[in-house]
Amino acid sequence: MFLCGKNSKIALSLQQLENIFTFKKFFQQHNMKPFFIALAFLTTTISQAQDYAKHVNPFIGTGGHGHTFPGATVPYGMVQLSPDTRIDGSWDGCGGYHYSDNLIYGFSHTHLNGTGVSDYGDIMLMPTMGEPSFDNKVYSSTFSHANEKASAGFYSVKLDKHNIDVRLTTSTRVGFHEYTFNKAGLANIILDLRHRDKLLEGRVKIIDDKTIEVLRRSEAWARDQYVYARIEFNVPMKNSKGIKNSNDLDIQTLALSFSKQVKKGEKILIKVSLSPTSYEGAELNSSEIKHWDFDKVHKAAIALWNKELSKIEVTSNDKDKLAIFYTALYHTMMQPNIAQDLDGKYRGRDNKIHVAEGFDYYTVFSLWDTFRGAHPLYTLIDKKRTADYINTFIKQYEQGGRLPVWELASNETDCMIGYHSVSVIADAMVKGIKGFDYEKAFEASKASAMRDVLGLDAYKKNGFISIDDEHESVSKTLEYAYDDWCIAQMALLLNKQEDYQYFMKRSQNWKNIFDWEIGFMRPKKNGGWDKPFDPREVNNNFTEGNSWQYSFFVPQDIEGMIQAYGGPEKFEAKLDEMFNSESKTTGREQVDVTGLIGQYAHGNEPSHHMAYLYNYVGKPEKTNAKVKYILDNFYTNTPDGLIGNEDCGQMSAWYVLSSMGIYSVTPGQPKWDINEPYLDAKVSIDGNKPNYLHLPNARGILPQFGMETIDKVECQLIIPVPVIQAESKAFKSFLEITLKHSNEGAIWYRIIDSDNKDPKFIESTKDKIIITESSKIEAYFIGSNGYTLAKSNTISATFFKKPNNYSINIKSVYNPQYHAGGPEGLLDGILGTENWRKGDWQGYQSQDFEAVVDLKEVKNITEISARFLQDQRSWILMPTKVDYYVSDDNLNFTYFGSVNNTLDPKLEENTILNFTSNEIKGKKARYVKVIAKNFGKLPEWHQGAGGDAFIFIDEITIK
Repeated sequence: MFLCGKNSKIALSLQQLENIFTFKKFFQQHNMKPFFIALAFLTTTISQAQDYAKHVNPFIGTGGHGHTFPGATVPYGMVQLSPDTRIDGSWDGCGGYHYSDNLIYGFSHTHLNGTGVSDYGDIMLMPTMGEPSFDNKVYSSTFSHANEKASAGFYSVKLDKHNIDVRLTTSTRVGFHEYTFNKAGLANIILDLRHRDKLLEGRVKIIDDKTIEVLRRSEAWARDQYVYARIEFNVPMKNSKGIKNSNDLDIQTLALSFSKQVKKGEKILIKVSLSPTSYEGAELNSSEIKHWDFDKVHKAAIALWNKELSKIEVTSNDKDKLAIFYTALYHTMMQPNIAQDLDGKYRGRDNKIHVAEGFDYYTVFSLWDTFRGAHPLYTLIDKKRTADYINTFIKQYEQGGRLPVWELASNETDCMIGYHSVSVIADAMVKGIKGFDYEKAFEASKASAMRDVLGLDAYKKNGFISIDDEHESVSKTLEYAYDDWCIAQMALLLNKQEDYQYFMKRSQNWKNIFDWEIGFMRPKKNGGWDKPFDPREVNNNFTEGNSWQYSFFVPQDIEGMIQAYGGPEKFEAKLDEMFNSESKTTGREQVDVTGLIGQYAHGNEPSHHMAYLYNYVGKPEKTNAKVKYILDNFYTNTPDGLIGNEDCGQMSAWYVLSSMGIYSVTPGQPKWDINEPYLDAKVSIDGNKPNYLHLPNARGILPQFGMETIDKVECQLIIPVPVIQAESKAFKSFLEITLKHSNEGAIWYRIIDSDNKDPKFIESTKDKIIITESSKIEAYFIGSNGYTLAKSNTISATFFKKPNNYSINIKSVYNPQYHAGGPEGLLDGILGTENWRKGDWQGYQSQDFEAVVDLKEVKNITEISARFLQDQRSWILMPTKVDYYVSDDNLNFTYFGSVNNTLDPKLEENTILNFTSNEIKGKKARYVKVIAKNFGKLPEWHQGAGGDAFIFIDEITIK
């Protein structure tokens, strides 16, 4: 059944609480052990006296592809003080540290937890001895894991080069260093502002011999990040050396050294307070630690962790399971990060300083990942922060014009897809979480959905996104549809009936990209299904995945999805097929797609809800089996103990929820899916008594407590659009076009060509339409939606008669991901755009491009041109040179001309160039040979240094 409204609630008395909320009857019926969710006011066993922090192992995820870091931080803290072993921006160095390394460059104060893009690493300090150097190859030091320890709020290591012992701990805004010099001599503290990302501005103020102030403004994933710092030494230090860079604006400081003669065993203590706003903010924040007692700060950090970790108590005789669980819970609490000073000042999305009133302002919102599990977890154990996050969203909308997508350090990275802030907002609203303006949150959500960017214009007009409109079209269509459902739930709560109906209609757009004949979500191009199609293929039509990993993402309409697959039995069989398929993908190599069970990929977020879908066809035992397998095999108490990127807590949130026996398949709906608990757990729900609790039903779905009962509201079901299918977009003499639809009804269409520019729609009465000139086909469908007759969106397809009858023989081998419709795509007169991911370019890697065009007759040739694209960040570079030759017999070729590349390979903007060679007198020939020289290996300055460059070619034009 389509989720048009909300289920009614069953209020329970406190006397019923224990029996109902432990689900005893349900679990007895299914031969499952119960888990316990105990409210804080009933639970006396949960107390801060218990040491939950002792179970945390920060090294989990620092190996493999987890991308976590082992350093010291406190829950949701501004400071993440951790060693940096990777400074090259590499994939497995995103967190700044990898367990396979043995070299530490320094200790910086900001890090990202398990992301897929490198950033942070701000305010790096490194202790050395002897003559100070600012060469990181000199000041870095080897280390051994045998001399390294990490726990919640603490990190220590011995630096081998100068026998220096390092201990690190933090408060929320202050990092605390203790360096013990085990040899006498000149001790140095290196401050290198050039560390990791690109330094835009570096300022250092020497306040006195114990205090300096720093501004580091940098560019990486966050394009303009401000970090102010106040660095305080416990002993006088001499500024012994520095590097400054003079430019037109001012003198910038790049690196400094602070030195002191030390005795053997002498310690130097350092406090570094951060602020996103100002030097004054950093000074204010330094008041969090007013003393120089390292152990006292460390104990305070442990106390903060125990306060947060105590919200869930699990018991087990297996120490590894306890370590995995509490480290997972720890990982969910490492972000979002507080981003305001003690007085509430923060840097807004408009780059201005504001004051948070009545809430705390946060940063680091990996929403494409965390809306699925981490944020639902926060609604259970941290309602106050959930409200703070949403207030942060609202302020970012007010100050930056839109809700965050992937916000980092007051910058919108625009990484990933969707507008999943609305999921977090809707989930909080339907669960009755207060503390933010519901009306303003709805306004911001609606504004995000009504923009005309990233395919939304086509999505609103046509009811889906095609390859022609935007890359990752399938994933964007599906995720926009879910987000629209979330907005509809807000509208329903606020009694905005018109908005509710509008967004509920949009939330069904998934039906327009579901291929009913083969049972997959499938990309469309020019009105029809894109071909060839392989559901295992990872390509630019999906976001970090393939059709298998997206064909089950309809959390807002699971019953409708089941019916689209042919009913419960066929849907179950489809799930079985996915889990039992060969664990191998085709197409592009995608480092995120890991943890495969068949085509299920637990290492990346789009798969995370799929094991729970068996609940919806009455097979909870299959959900239990799959969930237990994942818990057993993909999470371990080892550095490579995460099967994929941590992704700011989502990978761990799945473990926390699933091991407790619950998961949120549909955030925005006040219910939990349940499975057999993996661990005995008690949950303190924010210390607040809920008003409503609910019995589980037979499917294994537990409705959660939340908003008051709202009557179900009927909404109009949409009719999917018809399919306009043809062999190609371009043709030589004529083209057959087929109009198809899955439902009973009629397709209406019209043909717009040069003779008939505004024809009327007519009902299709035959299987095929034949066109003989360039034409545009428009079509819609009228049929039953199950209740009444309805009309689909009108879609269109444009077909081009080729400007010539040339043929082409391509000697090189193009990457099947980038085929542009095949060889004829280079002669069809259809030009690709700067967005090469839409599929109109041919891509050649590790080879030159060579092809021969047959003009079919001898012609006088005066100009030959080939069109190429550069996107150096994607390894696509202009050819170094293009040579043209002509021939009468396709055997003996004579030189026509050459064109050398003039575009800077470092240019970041996507650029298209025509390499054109002219011959004033002309040359007679039938055959034209084109040879484009590949750039070759990517140079050292490139992020993919050593890799092989691509050539992307679109069209060859001969005059």
